[in-house]
Amino acid sequence: MINYDEEIKKFKPSLDVDEAEGAIYQRDLTDVIDILKEMLEETSGNERTR
Repeated sequence: MINYDEEIKKFKPSLDVDEAEGAIYQRDLTDVIDILKEMLEETSGNERTR
């Protein structure tokens, strides 16, 4: 049977996860909202030139 108290005592967080988290937060990733904003700006810019 698993002794959860012993397992928790042995637990050590993975450094890879912490490193990956830092790299993800440091990057400026384009998401769907950014793409939609850009499309709306292009569309409104095209309408003004007509």
